[in-house]
Amino acid sequence: MAKQPVDFEAHFAAIDKAFPMVRILDEEGHIVNEDIMPDLSDDQLVDLMKWMVLSRTLHQRSMAFAKQGRLGFYAPTFGQEASQMASIFASEEGDWVFPGYRDLPQAIYKGVTFAQGFLWSRGHVLGNDYADGVTAVPPQIIIGAQLIQAMGNAVGLKLKGSDKVTFTYTGDGGSSQGDSYEAWNWAGRYKAPIVFVIQNNGYAISTPRFKQTAAKTLAQKATAAGIPGVQVDGNDALAVYAVAKEAREWAAAGNGPVLIETITNRLGAHSTQGDNPKIYRTQEDIDEWTKKEPLIRMRAFLEEKGLWNEDIEEEWVDHCTEEINQAIKDAEAAPKQKVSDFLKNVFENPGQNIKEQIAEYEARESE
Repeated sequence: MAKQPVDFEAHFAAIDKAFPMVRILDEEGHIVNEDIMPDLSDDQLVDLMKWMVLSRTLHQRSMAFAKQGRLGFYAPTFGQEASQMASIFASEEGDWVFPGYRDLPQAIYKGVTFAQGFLWSRGHVLGNDYADGVTAVPPQIIIGAQLIQAMGNAVGLKLKGSDKVTFTYTGDGGSSQGDSYEAWNWAGRYKAPIVFVIQNNGYAISTPRFKQTAAKTLAQKATAAGIPGVQVDGNDALAVYAVAKEAREWAAAGNGPVLIETITNRLGAHSTQGDNPKIYRTQEDIDEWTKKEPLIRMRAFLEEKGLWNEDIEEEWVDHCTEEINQAIKDAEAAPKQKVSDFLKNVFENPGQNIKEQIAEYEARESE
């Protein structure tokens, strides 16, 4: 019998070996891979933990505000603090972030205010009015669309000769969108300085990851675009930071993009808009992932080093809570929007019919 020209089983075996999951801390906060420990000072480690706790506090307060009817759309971030904050912590001043709708914490890291985040949730135009120097764009509500925009931004940075890098985020559901494939492909073609982060949190609303693709990893999808793909434990803040930092340096050096898949879990509903995760997943599964959540292991790691304790965390939570509570009041005090302003904001050069509508609404609004 003639030898087969292709060994398909060997092909799949090689793919499995090519994308191992990077990890530094185990679920108890113990170091399991000293060789790749990132070069972070004690102060930086504490700062990273503070950003993660801030994100958790923002989530808890936002859920309360949503139940009180004080917010519009909100996408919970509980369980994804390391995936989000440790990756953006690897960015540098002047680097851009193009967030999805679950990525408001990363935008806040780059200078967006809490109040602007709440206004965005409430659908207020001032939620998109960022100060000069804030290198973030408003969270994208269209799944995956931000990757195309981020790719264009990164190409623009390259053409300007900038050494800055663009970070952009989507979920496992977003990685199934056509926009994502186009973004990876063209970013690879132009060696754009961009870091793509796929937060594989297990579900695209109610659709589990295994129903979306036959690929063993999402990181391997980078190969078709000719760019590096890495899978990392998304609940391990040190591993996420180490990988994101290396990816940032690779992109800034002119080598092109990197795709990072963070393995994490969404420990709650997809959003506040009527989703009930207990319909499509078990409580046992949620409980098991809760044991692996990122604050537990980072807290244990820092406590062992004498850098963190309950008093420090409580004081920081109180500080964050005070700022967040004031921010929702500031958002609620924003001027009410007008229909005439909607029309003005949409049309830079309105036609005669739009001008007539603007005049009609302005007359009504002045009554």
